[in-house]
Amino acid sequence: MGSTAYIQLPVIDFTVLNDQNPNNGVWDSVKTEVLQALQEYGCFQANISGVSPESQESVYDAMKQLFELPFETKSKNISTRMFHGYIGKSPLVPLYESMGIDEPDSEKQIENFTNLMWPQGNPQVCKDIGLYSKKLMELDAMVMKMVFESLDVGMYYNEYMELRSYMIKFNKYRVPNLKEPDMGLHPHPDSGIMTILHQNDVEGLEIQTKDEEWLKVKLSPKMFIVMVGETLNVWLNGRLHVPYHRVVMTENNTRFSLGLFAVPKTGKLMKTIEVMANEEYPPCFKPFDYDEFIKFLSRGGQGKKKYAVTAYCGVLN
Repeated sequence: MGSTAYIQLPVIDFTVLNDQNPNNGVWDSVKTEVLQALQEYGCFQANISGVSPESQESVYDAMKQLFELPFETKSKNISTRMFHGYIGKSPLVPLYESMGIDEPDSEKQIENFTNLMWPQGNPQVCKDIGLYSKKLMELDAMVMKMVFESLDVGMYYNEYMELRSYMIKFNKYRVPNLKEPDMGLHPHPDSGIMTILHQNDVEGLEIQTKDEEWLKVKLSPKMFIVMVGETLNVWLNGRLHVPYHRVVMTENNTRFSLGLFAVPKTGKLMKTIEVMANEEYPPCFKPFDYDEFIKFLSRGGQGKKKYAVTAYCGVLN
């Protein structure tokens, strides 16, 4: 059963930032809002420019077409990384399906995906997914820069940005059948670095507050949710809040959402920025390999611990 109350997430306006004429006062003001939101909620709503309603409509129309394709076609969406390719309906999450594109910063990767799903080609959708990806990656980089600057580790920004890769994921949640549970996606924190989400007009996303109350999220179609992942908190030695979230299907309509996931590159060791650990903030995490961590997570290795990364590489384990 889902929540009936709504959470009032901070709304941060990134349209006030002008790349051509940067204003340090405006940048610093937004930077302060970002850090406060990520420390208190682990997420916030972002208003950005550059993604038109027409592009949004094109991508969501394409999503509807994607999930109507035969299973044989959808299952061609594969990846070398766990949970990055097509995920079909399962007994654990019967309402949920997803598809993903690794490295959407590459036009070729997007084109390969669209040509696989639409052998006749779909250049408009290819273009719109590319635009979406570009704008969300710009937002991701901006938020990361603000966080690093706010915590006085700006000198490490370029080094740690080199450790990340991206995936665009398309999600579908169908309406539950009679007597079927309404849980579209079970409670979880994101395991990667940072996530940026957008949804259609069907609600369902819920976030758990620090006092463990579940609250619904009401999003304007113009807004994106920026959310902290467990790996980012390892980098920053626990300075941010990583929010638990879930999807509960209480509306009588299919829900579609799109997410940009910033995740560690394969083979790169994830570790806390050295200066983030000191006498005031003792080290919380040991270095870890992200792909091995995901295998651990998929096996349920975290046990009863709330955060899998604490179970996997926490200093006290």
